[in-house]
Order: sequence, then C-alpha cells, then structure tokens
Amino acid sequence: MEFRGTTICAVKRNGTTAVAGDGQVTMGESVIMKGNAVKVKRIYNDKVVVGFAGSVSDAFALSEKFEAMLQKFSGNLMRAAVELAELWRSDKGGRRLEALLIAADATSLFVISGTGEVIEPENGICAIGSGGNYALAAARALAANTDMDAKSIARSALEIASEICVYTNDHITVETV
Repeated sequence: MEFRGTTICAVKRNGTTAVAGDGQVTMGESVIMKGNAVKVKRIYNDKVVVGFAGSVSDAFALSEKFEAMLQKFSGNLMRAAVELAELWRSDKGGRRLEALLIAADATSLFVISGTGEVIEPENGICAIGSGGNYALAAARALAANTDMDAKSIARSALEIASEICVYTNDHITVETV
C-alpha cells in the first residue's frame, strides 16, 4: 500500500514567494497515517524552498535528485531543473517517479515532475497534490481580489483546500524566499 495525499501551493507576489504544504500522510484511500508531516523545506543554504507531493518514497527521491542538481549547478534553480529533466529523458532504463515538486528561489518558481517535466507557472501561482486544484483556485481568487501578501494567500489557499479535500489537513507549513 502506498503513502500519498498532500497539497502544496506556491504564490509569487511583490518580490516574495511562499510555499505552503499541509501535514497529512494517507495510506491507500482511507487511512490517515500521520497528520503533522512536513513536506515543505529549505535547501541549498536556505536559498531554495521546495514542497513535494505524491508517493512518499518517490517524492523523497525526486527531492534528493533535485537537491543534488542544485549543488552541481551552484544553486541555479532553472539549470538544475532542466538538467534533471534531461537526465530523466536520456535514461532509457530510468523509472518514473510518481511525485511532483514545487521549487522556488528569490526569482524563479517551477513545478518539476518525476517524469521529467519542468513548468514555470505563468501567473506566479501553482499547486500540486490531491488538493492542488482546490488550493490553486483559492490562491488565484485571493490574488485577484485581495491585497494579501504571498504568505497569507498560500496559507489561506491551503486552509480552503483542507475544508474540501479529504487528503489535505490544516496542519500547514509555510516557507518564504
């Protein structure tokens, strides 16, 4: 049985990027194994924030591979993401990771998949995980209709998602860059 279920939301606004994640770990479709997991963390000398969703072991593997690429390319977020994607595409025997990662630094924001995709959100807002669509809709509405800062929008979007998605809870971690 796999461990899954989370929501990560990132908002880039007024020179700050906030990445928020809930704390729920779900086994299968019906059992909450843990409610206070931390799925958002600072890496690369605290200059990069990542949040991960998907199969727990795959999410850790994706996060570790990305962090290794950041080290290799001296913290260049875009280069690390693109090189990681190229590594996947060139590795014929490589396994696909059932995970997604949001990565942000002071200037960039990307969604990186365990299948070798790199996406830069066009409006500075993205979300992943089982409650990702709920958080994304909430964050976009809050950004368009309020003067809230990035951290407040990301946290509020997760709170809204936790009220709708059974795989998302309100034990929220937020990191900003």
